[in-house]
Amino acid sequence: MSDDPFAALPDAKRHIAHSAIAAVIGSAAVAAVRPLNGGKSGAFVFLVECGGRRFVLRIEGDPSPLRNPHQYVSMRLAADGGIAPPVRYMDADNRVAMMDFIEDRPLQAYPGGGEGLARAIGIMLRELQALPAFPRFVDFPAIVSRLWTHVCRTGLFADGLLDTASQRLCEIQRAYVLQPQDYVASHNDVLPRNVLFDGARLWLIDWESSYRNDPLVDLGTALDNFAPSPQLEEVLLLAWLGRAPDDFLRSRLALVRALTRLYYAGVLFSAAAPAPRDEPHQNLSAPTHPEFERAIREGRLLTETPEASLVLGKMFLASFLSASKPPGLPPMYMR
Repeated sequence: MSDDPFAALPDAKRHIAHSAIAAVIGSAAVAAVRPLNGGKSGAFVFLVECGGRRFVLRIEGDPSPLRNPHQYVSMRLAADGGIAPPVRYMDADNRVAMMDFIEDRPLQAYPGGGEGLARAIGIMLRELQALPAFPRFVDFPAIVSRLWTHVCRTGLFADGLLDTASQRLCEIQRAYVLQPQDYVASHNDVLPRNVLFDGARLWLIDWESSYRNDPLVDLGTALDNFAPSPQLEEVLLLAWLGRAPDDFLRSRLALVRALTRLYYAGVLFSAAAPAPRDEPHQNLSAPTHPEFERAIREGRLLTETPEASLVLGKMFLASFLSASKPPGLPPMYMR
């Protein structure tokens, strides 16, 4: 086994990594470097330690055709606004950034329990959306539609099985009115794995999906992941808005939450689609959240597998179709 922490990097990216480290800590300093879990983005991520200071070095892998070109501008604005960890080095052309490492604690340890966390998430979103506007990229309904069209073409499911969901998506798109004049700085992936608690405050990380968007996209995702009861939803909403939302906002929020649920169903189905199968799947039956977690605990379903992604995708799709609370991503998917 190689002792080189950058052994998995192509030669050109190794040079980029060494240049970033030298720019932050100096070329003569000796740093300890080890790989970190890169999350779901496919990026190469490393912990860099030197002189009692710790940093995260993140280098993008091969760019996707759907890559968001504005992520570095957005991350810089978020860091300058105190929402993202401080950025010490950034080279958008070479797709590399180096930022302070945050020693995180379990979100369950946040003061005030679930209510305290829901309130803090609402305040964090309000502060994020008050930042200078990020660049525009693509309207969220278009991204959801593009992703869902891809899922329908994968052959993952039998012909006609997804027709009801596709029809529901069309209905939502007709009812959803774009309001680009109201778009704000948005993270667009406010999941528990992207929120760090350092013992005093929250930080948002992983900005590759960030661009200017409908403010209700981040709000809807946050409500589904950090407010598991109607009471906590109201706490988060009040902290975000500063007052109780009116009926018009609630109706728009219901449409956006449906879109975010179908988006995550599409992401999960896309992850499951490349796995070998004898024939397309013939049903969309989904377990309850307790049933899913029990299957994981008992080893009948293994995390980070196409099968688990398929089952979880069905759970999100069921939520999209029924307007019921989605499962959220279970703890094993949060980091």
